[in-house]
Formats: sequence, C-alpha cells, structure tokens
Amino acid sequence: MHEFHSTVLREYDIRGIVDKTLSVKDAAAIGRAFGTMVGGAGKTICLGYDGRLSSPSLAAALAEGLLSTGVNVKRVGLGPTPMLYFAVKHLQADAGVMVTGSHNPPDYNGFKMTLYTGPVYGEAILSLGKVASSGKYATGQGAIEDLDIQDVYVERLLKDYEGPKNLNVVWDAGNGASGEILRRLTRKLPGTHTLLFDDIDGTFPNHHPDPTVEENLVDLKRVVAAKGADLGIGFDGDGDRIGAIDGKGRVVWGDQLLAIYAGEVLATHPGAMIIADVKASQVLFDEIARLGGQPVMWKTGHSLLKAKMAETGAPLAGEMSGHIFFGDKWYGFDDALYCGVRLLSLVSKSGKQLADLVDKLPKVFNTPETRFQVDESRKFDVVKEVKQRLTASPDGIEVNDIDGVRVKTPDGWWLLRASNTQDVLVARAEASSEEGLGRLKKLLVAQLKQSGIEAPTTF
Repeated sequence: MHEFHSTVLREYDIRGIVDKTLSVKDAAAIGRAFGTMVGGAGKTICLGYDGRLSSPSLAAALAEGLLSTGVNVKRVGLGPTPMLYFAVKHLQADAGVMVTGSHNPPDYNGFKMTLYTGPVYGEAILSLGKVASSGKYATGQGAIEDLDIQDVYVERLLKDYEGPKNLNVVWDAGNGASGEILRRLTRKLPGTHTLLFDDIDGTFPNHHPDPTVEENLVDLKRVVAAKGADLGIGFDGDGDRIGAIDGKGRVVWGDQLLAIYAGEVLATHPGAMIIADVKASQVLFDEIARLGGQPVMWKTGHSLLKAKMAETGAPLAGEMSGHIFFGDKWYGFDDALYCGVRLLSLVSKSGKQLADLVDKLPKVFNTPETRFQVDESRKFDVVKEVKQRLTASPDGIEVNDIDGVRVKTPDGWWLLRASNTQDVLVARAEASSEEGLGRLKKLLVAQLKQSGIEAPTTF
C-alpha cells in the first residue's frame, strides 16, 4: 500500500517537489497503479521524460512499477511531452506517461498521463491514488523496449508546413526538453532560423521556461530585433505551450494566436466549433463568430479542453496559457512545436507579417492574468460569494459561472476563478477603453473586499 503526499495528485497531472513531496517510491507506485488501471498484462504504455535532473531516476522507477503489472513499456527517451503523446498515437499504444515538471521551478517534477483515447485527469487521477492506497495491483512481468522516434516525429511535424515564402525566425527553447527536436526540425524547415538556449539543461540557467510570463521573453525580443526577424517563438519546459513575438517586438498571447489560427481552420471547416477557455479575450470569441464559426467558452485546464474537443469534434481549441490543440490535420493534443510549424506556414501563405495579422484584431485594454494567494479553504467560497452577490445585482451585468465567475458589463468583462492546483485566485479584466478597464478593476476589487480579500496592489 502506498500513500501520496496530499499536494501531489492534481486536477490535470501529478506534481511535487523532488525528495520532499515526490520521490522515486512515489514514481514506482504510480507505475503500479497506472499499469493496473490500464489493464495490466498485454497492454502497452509509452514512457518519456524531460530534461530535469531528477527525471531519469523517476522514469526508471516508474518503468519498474509498470513492468510489475505485466504492462509492456516502450521507452521513447528524453524529449518534449507532445513527442510522448505522438508516440502513443503513432505506435497505437494503450497509454503513455511523461515524467515532467512542465514549467515549474527546477526542484519540481511530476507526471502527465494519457490514454490512446484522451487525457487522464480529475477523478481518474484521484482513482490512481485509491488504487495505490489499496495495494491491489495487477501482477505480471512486462517487457521493455527502447525506441528512437525523434526523426519520425519531426517528419510528421513537417508534413503540414505549406509556406511558399521563406521566413526569418528566432526560436527560444528555454533549455527545456524541446531543444534536440527543435534542432532537427529547423534544419529541415525552409528559411533562416536562430536558436536560443536549445541545450537541454534541467537547471534552466538562462531564464524560467514559461512563455506566458513576459519577463521570460526578454531574450527572444532582443534577438528578434537584432536579427530583423519576422517573428519569434518560445516554448515552456516540456514543449506543450507556445509563446510568440511579432516583428514589432510585441507578445502575441495565446488567445490572439488562436484568433489567427481560426481564420485558416474555419476556411477548411466552415461553421465549425472552436473552443477557448474563460480567460480568453472577447476579441477571440467575436472573431470566431465573424469568421462564421461557433465560439464555445469552456473551463480552463489543458485536460478539460482536450476532453471537450474530443467530445464535440472541434477542429481547434486553446487557452490563454498557450496550450493550443489542433484537431485539423493533427491529433488533438497540445504541441507547441506543431503550433510553431502551423504559425510559420500560415504567416508565409498570408503574404503578410505576423504583426499585420495581430493589428487586424480589434484593440482592447486588458490586465495580464493576475494570481494572488488566498487560504486554500477560502478560495472556492470567495468565488461562490461573488457569484451570489452579482447574480442578484441590477441589470447590465451578466454572470457566466462555467469556471469561476466571468462578469460582463457595458465596459467589458472581468474574471475571478480559483486555481485547481494552487492556493491562489486568478483575476483578469478587459475593456474597450482605459477608463472602462479602470471601472472593471474597481468593481472586482470591491467584490473581493466584501469577501475579506485584499486585491494585489498590481491589479
């Protein structure tokens, strides 16, 4: 029987601090429990790991646990998370496990799991904990095989590149797990390519690998300007989230990228549904509708969006954090390398600059995603209290409670939601004018105050 630390089994994955809340014993137990849940003897599970210093030992312990249930393990080695997802599809395996701490600090690590049919999240992760605590594991002796699928994966990434015009592109791997694949990919892509921090280094010596935080894009902006590049593309630690810089040095956020991708996808799938999370700009939902698509607002979380996409058959989905999912021509999982290829192809075919495509979108005034700590026991109650007060408020305010509260007023909208993985509340606001943004922020701050919460001074 095995008990996990109370903080590591999360909504979308398993994650903890190495040798404090997460150990090789935990990895072995995850292997036994997941192998049992997948079905034990006769099943095949792919296994990959990222560039963190602790990943090889955790992957080895995980493999031992899987093998002990009779599962056959195909190790695809060091690489980005989407390469592991690709391996599951390409090899038609029953499931896959990726050892990765994603964009967390170097002392973190964890596991992302998938079935051939889709992600493992929510109740399934809690069920894994129950299997481990019961100690009732499948038994057997599986076989293990090492496979190098890097070139096959790169060839598949290249397959959907259709750009007639060569581009000048800067790429920032952030010393994350995408480095080697990025080198192989850019050697075969047309155009001029400059690579930053493509050496895989689990200490992340240059900057934190999270392209949704603007300070992590300073080097990318600098080199885009120095090279006169058309655009820059950055990745997070395990390569499933994309960030972008246009030729004017501006960050192109996840919802803006999704709006740009939507034009191409809806030309192929007229009238199709496109899904985005509640943090996305109203500009995105309006643009999808303008292009003849069906905009759908859904809950934040890469696993939740993947599941909704599979349920609806939508050809495109994404979230503010840079997780973008192509069903059009791809497999429906989040792959920043593939998104990068599609972005280059789209910009090249358009005959315009990425900056031109961004400038076509309506200008709005918004805050970045603001996260602030609250007591774990209060975070969900605060959101409920705000919802109750505003639902009874005067006309002119609309409340969407699909994930937290997204409040729409004549000025624009603001969002308050509780994080599923941390003791924080997340806030964001967007308006058509600076004055309107100020009014939205005051409304949100006042609501928090009524629930005994002081908003951060930066908001």
